[in-house]
Amino acid sequence: MTALADAVRSAVGAVVDPELRRSIDDMNMVREITVDERGTAHVSIVLTVVGCPMAQKIETDVATAAASVPGVNEVDVTVGTMDPAERAALVERLRGARGRRSAPYSGSSRTRVIAVTSGKGGVGKSTLTANLAVALASRGHRVGLADLDVHGFSIPGLMGLVDATGAMPRPTRIDDMILPPVAHEVKTISIGMFLREGAERQAVAWRGPLLHRTVQQFLADVHFDDIDVLLLDMPPGTGDIAITVGQLLPDADVLVVTTPQPAAAEVAARSGLVARQTGQRVLGVVENMAPMPLPDGTVFDLFGAGGGQAVATALSTPDEQVPLLASIPLSPALRRDGDAGTPAVLADPHDAASLALTALAERIDLLPARRRGAQNIGHTGDPSGARAQPQR
Repeated sequence: MTALADAVRSAVGAVVDPELRRSIDDMNMVREITVDERGTAHVSIVLTVVGCPMAQKIETDVATAAASVPGVNEVDVTVGTMDPAERAALVERLRGARGRRSAPYSGSSRTRVIAVTSGKGGVGKSTLTANLAVALASRGHRVGLADLDVHGFSIPGLMGLVDATGAMPRPTRIDDMILPPVAHEVKTISIGMFLREGAERQAVAWRGPLLHRTVQQFLADVHFDDIDVLLLDMPPGTGDIAITVGQLLPDADVLVVTTPQPAAAEVAARSGLVARQTGQRVLGVVENMAPMPLPDGTVFDLFGAGGGQAVATALSTPDEQVPLLASIPLSPALRRDGDAGTPAVLADPHDAASLALTALAERIDLLPARRRGAQNIGHTGDPSGARAQPQR
C-alpha cells in the first residue's frame, strides 16, 4: 500500500489553502498518510490555528482529493493544529526575506502600489477601486486591496464580504500575521473586519495616532503574499491617512478620481498636489459619473462635463504630463452591482461603465512602473514579458 499512500499524499498535498492561496503541502500541513487493506485512506493534517474559519472547507477538500485516487474506497481525515514552533516557522517562511518591516512595499519591492484618492467624498472612488481591483485580477494579476477609508469603509460591502446581518469575516491570525479574506480573487482588508461583533455599522471615531498605526499594521502585518499590485482605497481629502501613506510609501503611484463638475474637479486636484509633495507620482486622472448615453441617442450629463480633463491639466507640469486615463459614464448597473456585492465588471461586463473600467485596467497595465524594483504589472515575475497568470 506504500505506492497508494504516496499517491494519496500527492493528491492531498495539492489542496490549496483558501486564504493563503498556497498548497497545504507547501505549508507543511500534511502529516501521516496510510492506506489499509480495505482501501481506507487515513489522512492526518494540521491547521495553522485553533478555530481556523476555513477548517471545514480544507477538511472537505482534503477528503475529496484523497477519495479521487484510484484504489481508495473510504477516507478518514484527522485534523490537528500546529504547535507554536511550527507556526513560527511557517510565518518566517511565508514572509521570506522581506521579514517584518513597517513599510514592506517601499524600496525594492516588486509589488506596484496604486493609491486611489479623491478630493471629496461621493465621487464613487470606492466603487471604482473595487471594480479596478477585480478587473486587474481578471487580467491574470495577483491583487491586494486595502480599504484605508477608516471612517467611511465600504470596500467589504462592494466586494461581497458582508452578509445579510451586516457581519464581515474576521481575518485569520497566525501569530502576528494577518491573512486577508479573498473575494473575487482579490485579497481584501478593511478596518470593518476588526470591529467587535455588532459594531460594523457604528462610526469609527479615531484621531491621528490610531489612524497612523492602522495604516502601518495594514502594510506590515497583513500578509498579501507575492502580489503584483496593491490598491489602496484612500479616504477623501488630504488628512492624516494621506500624509501617513505619503510618508510610508513615497514611491507609490496615485490615481485621482473626480466627477465632471468644476467644484469636484478643483478639490480633486488638491489631493494630487499633496501626493506629489510627498514624492508620489500622479499616475493619472479618472473621471467618474461622466455623461451617460441614452437609448434615444441623447446624452444625460447630470454632473456636467470636462472635469476630468481639467484636473489632468491642473496636475500636469512641463516635466510630467498627467493623462486623463478614463471617463466612466453614469451607470445604474455600477450602483446596483456594488450594492449586491458583485462588482459590475463581473456582473455586467458589457455595461458601458464596466467596459470603461476594464479598459482602464488594460491601460494601467501598459503604463510604465516608476518604483524601484517594480515592473509593469503585465510583466511581473516574467522577464520574457509574458503576462502573469492567476494564482491558484
